[in-house]
Amino acid sequence: MNPAPPLLTLEAITCGYDPAKPVVRDLSFHVAQGEMISLLGSSGCGKTTALRAIAGFTPLLSGWITLQGQTLSKPGFTLPPEKRRVGMVFQDYALFPHLTVEENIAYGLKGQPKEAIRATTRDLLHLVGLESLGRRHPHELSGGQQQRTALARALAPQPALILLDEPFSNLDVDLRERLGLEVRQILASQGMTGILVTHDQHEAFAWGDQVGVLHEGNLRQWGTPFSLYHQPEDPFVAGFIGQGTFVAGTCIAPNTVRTAVGLLQGRAAPFQPQEGDPVRVLVRPDDVIPDPDSPISAAVVRRAFKGAATLYTLQLDSGCQLQSLFPSHADHAVGERVNVRVATTHLVIFPNTGPGATLECVPSSLIQ
Repeated sequence: MNPAPPLLTLEAITCGYDPAKPVVRDLSFHVAQGEMISLLGSSGCGKTTALRAIAGFTPLLSGWITLQGQTLSKPGFTLPPEKRRVGMVFQDYALFPHLTVEENIAYGLKGQPKEAIRATTRDLLHLVGLESLGRRHPHELSGGQQQRTALARALAPQPALILLDEPFSNLDVDLRERLGLEVRQILASQGMTGILVTHDQHEAFAWGDQVGVLHEGNLRQWGTPFSLYHQPEDPFVAGFIGQGTFVAGTCIAPNTVRTAVGLLQGRAAPFQPQEGDPVRVLVRPDDVIPDPDSPISAAVVRRAFKGAATLYTLQLDSGCQLQSLFPSHADHAVGERVNVRVATTHLVIFPNTGPGATLECVPSSLIQ
């Protein structure tokens, strides 16, 4: 049986506001029906420009975009946004302040019979939990209620695809996390396909079945949250995702590296070192385990309480610093010494070349 064709395809698109300096370069990916996708990257990486190209607000310099087999964009042709069957939820909600919640939701349904508009609006108010607020204006709503209204308005014309541009960034942390999951569940309940643009890793991972990491207009890696965290394909992704330290070592056998923190063993990826190769191994906080019987002793130099766990920055006698997650009931003060061991089930390994090659350890955020 042949697999179903993708709902959305981006094929080698290049776009931007100045043809001489494109913001997005040679970007390709596809999205299946019902998938939730995250585009993750820091400010200026091109993620919003890519989203605007899908929506029809930014023309292409090269490549093409198709939705359900229909060409949306190619050089010299951009199907107007209103004809794309693509809904968009903006960071600032973009609600009409003079219209009620009901009127905002119904705005994209002009031309339909009045009874059909009322029925759709009523159903969407129920879907997003705003049944009792339909006659209020946007300024009378909380941030979360405004975001639900914006989502309902985007869903009203029954689009094939929903795009969300940093939609929760104006909300406080707890509400952002809760509303993100609620919106994902709402879309999933309708069989919708969604693409979320965000700079927040936790948000991207909670939302996305697949996540694309963008940097300087290029797609550095596309994969599941698990693969991005545990199997980064290059040093940039390894440093951008999560936290950790690159520890210098020497390969002494297949899947075994000698380091200052002991012999590290596990399946090596993405680089397959040969015996004698100088390498760097990424050590994540969850790889560094408290162990009173271990010979590795370190001093606590920083601590960050995170509820269920405490993130400690530990300094070895050599000066190398590692991060470790301890259960939160283990309360260690700055300056106290603790014993740890490094336990790896797979090794994230890269050649030890370039800047910092002579250093025993380097924070992952400094290796690009």
